[in-house]
Amino acid sequence: MPTVLRVDGFRVIIWPNDHAPPHVHVFSAEAQATIELGDAGRHPRLRENLRMKPAVLAKALQVVFEHQAMLMQKWREIHG
Repeated sequence: MPTVLRVDGFRVIIWPNDHAPPHVHVFSAEAQATIELGDAGRHPRLRENLRMKPAVLAKALQVVFEHQAMLMQKWREIHG
């Protein structure tokens, strides 16, 4: 799997054959969330939640926010 970040029990993936807008798939235990990255002027936002509990989802959004610039850079490296 194309994991780009592991932190706080989360695995963050950017699929190479994925589509715009820039987003990541965040996995935790048996749950997954898809989070749009946004940019310097916009916070990441939830696009889809598959069984992630609200407190875990809040932490996932925080992780993506804290690593937003690096994740956007990885998206550009993978998708051009």
